[in-house]
Amino acid sequence: MTTVPVALGERSYDIHLAPGALDHAGTLIAPRLAGKKILVVADETVARLHGARLIQALQAAGLQATIATFTAGEPAKTVATAERMWAACAAAKIDRTDAIIGFGGGVSGDLAGFVAACWMRGVRFIQIPTTLLAMVDSSVGGKTGVNSAAGKNLVGAFKQPEAVVIDPTLVASMDPREYRAGLAEVLKYGVIRDPVFFGWQEAFADELERAEPDAVAHAVAESCRLKAWYVAEDETEQGVRAHLNYGHTFGHAIERETGYTRFLHGEAVGIGMRMAVDLARRQGRLTEAGLPRRQDDLLRRYRLPLVLTARDPAATARALVQHCALDKKVANGQTRFVLPVRLGQVELLDGLAVEVVEAAFLSGIVQG
Repeated sequence: MTTVPVALGERSYDIHLAPGALDHAGTLIAPRLAGKKILVVADETVARLHGARLIQALQAAGLQATIATFTAGEPAKTVATAERMWAACAAAKIDRTDAIIGFGGGVSGDLAGFVAACWMRGVRFIQIPTTLLAMVDSSVGGKTGVNSAAGKNLVGAFKQPEAVVIDPTLVASMDPREYRAGLAEVLKYGVIRDPVFFGWQEAFADELERAEPDAVAHAVAESCRLKAWYVAEDETEQGVRAHLNYGHTFGHAIERETGYTRFLHGEAVGIGMRMAVDLARRQGRLTEAGLPRRQDDLLRRYRLPLVLTARDPAATARALVQHCALDKKVANGQTRFVLPVRLGQVELLDGLAVEVVEAAFLSGIVQG
């Protein structure tokens, strides 16, 4: 068992990571709970694949668990789905001593955390991610929320979990495309903070793309270590934690423009990383000439899309700029962008002219 601490004073918690950790979930989380009742929030696919196994592990530790399910996919991450989960809390008699588990990918974790933050003004919350993206990013750090008509994740709360339990062998049940989309977040950590980890990815990209267990376990552990550092340094994203949004301002705009159906989150972020490099180069911030090539090479080896196709690239670029205005990372009316300086170093930049941002978007759009 690898244990990665998230140091947040009285609200500190551990990330427990090991092959087969799902079977020990009950004993790992029971010490962090006051009550015995648990509502497991999972999409229908995860519940079918792994639900019985989790329930058995929880019951073995003397916990009483109920599963509430929803339709899989980003479109289900809404207030309406949260309402259904709150109704399930009532039916299961979840009180302030009890807990809610987010079981699945980022949608499940974000939704369950938001439900936990609001139910009875806050109940305990556990993350048990089953997808690569959730393991390396969204399950750690306490960001929760739902999407709205105005944009992605604009309605939410910071709600730190009591614990995170990661069984990296669960990625074997993932759709290959979904798995590869998660690799974009793994790549991100190397660019923004850890050149050694980036170099490891270059050496083991083929093994990681094939989801070989040892490579997956190492990638998840290193990503969690890096994410834990950012969270401990800047829990509510007032400064350095914003570096984790590398590629995301562009990526969220792409997701919204395409209705959250054309690209998976990691795919949109991968395209967004290339746009961020273009913007950094245009602004004279990029000092390492080889970074764009090395990043592109990993994106290709991870079999992630590199560009957005559109009938009218110029019109699409203008629309994407407008979407940025509603991104949750806007501060004082200015959209903040995370731009690479060199491998392992990024910076925040805002106040950019519309035409400059539009050009960066256009760099990643091809007619088609």
